[in-house]
Amino acid sequence: MWSFGFSRPASFSLLFAFLFLSATFLLNWRLDLTKITSFSFLTSLTASPKVDCFDGNLSLSPPPWPSPSPSPSLSPSTSPSRPASWSQPSTTCPEYFRWIHEDLKAWKRTGITKSMLEMDKSLADFKLVIVKGRAYVKTYRRSFQTRDVFTLWGISQLLKMYPGQVPDLELLFHCGDLSKVHKKDFVGSLAPPPVFHYCGDDSTFDIVFPDWSFWGWGELKIRPWETLLMDMEEGNKKMKWEDRIPYAFWKGNPTTSGVRNKLIQCNASHQHDSYAHIYSLNWDKEIQQNYKNTKLQDQCNYRYKVYAEGRSWSVSEKYILACDSMTMFIEPKNYDFYTRGLVPLQHYWPIRPTHMCKDIKSAVEWGNSHPEKAQKLGKEGTKFLKEEVKMKYVYDYMFHVLREYASLMKFKPIIPVGAVEICSEVKDCHMEGVWKEYLNESRVESASAEPPCELPPPYQTQQLQQIFDRHDALLRQVHSEGTQTWLDACLPS
Repeated sequence: MWSFGFSRPASFSLLFAFLFLSATFLLNWRLDLTKITSFSFLTSLTASPKVDCFDGNLSLSPPPWPSPSPSPSLSPSTSPSRPASWSQPSTTCPEYFRWIHEDLKAWKRTGITKSMLEMDKSLADFKLVIVKGRAYVKTYRRSFQTRDVFTLWGISQLLKMYPGQVPDLELLFHCGDLSKVHKKDFVGSLAPPPVFHYCGDDSTFDIVFPDWSFWGWGELKIRPWETLLMDMEEGNKKMKWEDRIPYAFWKGNPTTSGVRNKLIQCNASHQHDSYAHIYSLNWDKEIQQNYKNTKLQDQCNYRYKVYAEGRSWSVSEKYILACDSMTMFIEPKNYDFYTRGLVPLQHYWPIRPTHMCKDIKSAVEWGNSHPEKAQKLGKEGTKFLKEEVKMKYVYDYMFHVLREYASLMKFKPIIPVGAVEICSEVKDCHMEGVWKEYLNESRVESASAEPPCELPPPYQTQQLQQIFDRHDALLRQVHSEGTQTWLDACLPS
């Protein structure tokens, strides 16, 4: 028999108290050693919001069994009818929406079958099912922090924005940093499993989808995109562009990628002025100081800002572009849903990973010699975000990629055993603290009076090749001999 050297009643009471406090602590804190791409940091103990949801997610009650059959009006084979309230014609979606067709091309010939979704569930964090305009989720594993929670919240708000217009569907979603479905693993006639993800690259089949931070990132106290964009617009007004620090700026965790680690070497010193201020961010310290030095709207006091990928793509991209500063992209390998619409020397200045210190210095020198053109380039990047990545278009992109996906399905979706319904109203979601605040900020008040924008047609092969050729030509030109003369002549004032 176990003995702790004190009487049984006292020992039992103390033991019970110890176990209760330990369990309470473990339930309210989650051990996580994952690195974040965006503002990359390594955390050993991450606070979780207290929720009554499925393991921390947004749920109501389990659906009735057996699952109801899909409504004929919402089946994958038919398109929902257009509401009478949508009297005005649709506007055409931004150009980058055309990449939806490219992302789904792998299943154009075969369609999407049930067996494809069952092929390898380890590729996904959850399965989403939409039936009769209501969303259900079956979780395979918890994602880092609340990525899954706010992704699902965004989907629930889409259903409120366009009620009855999203077809029945069933899909897999991966919330991690790295792409999952590699093209080399699916050659010939073997069709890949369709997996939605926040980013993709040229070597994978991942279907890109807006990331969770558009609805807020509670762990880093980053507000939802719509309100944050307004905050940053006000921040941009605090200092005239010509009064900003005439250096390139980057701040983040350099340990998450080789590119970021090399970027640290570009920092200006007393011995060598590289025209770059590069800061290594200590997130443990920032958390202790309540993020007072990491407010995004207060980081727009430099003329030039640098974007560098972490483990993969980074959500910091949109925050960097939103500063009116001339953005320098260290050539990324990954893309998210809108970045394929960005054009070198129109929205950003390209930097070679192999010559980043030299290229950054040259770009700053050029910009300081041509402040009007550098300022215009920065403003064009911000304008792209404000006009083409506003929340209306974020929802429209979600709408169209889900609708096109559903049109490829060869089976009727059913609600799987173990799935729970996702809440769409804040009062039903049982979130607390900053997480609840961000749900409130990002909620859709009512159905949209405007229809979704009109999806443009797929690219023709020749059109795609022209896009690639133009991109490569611009990169070669900006780094070639005689660049200064060419830029002076070709970049608009």
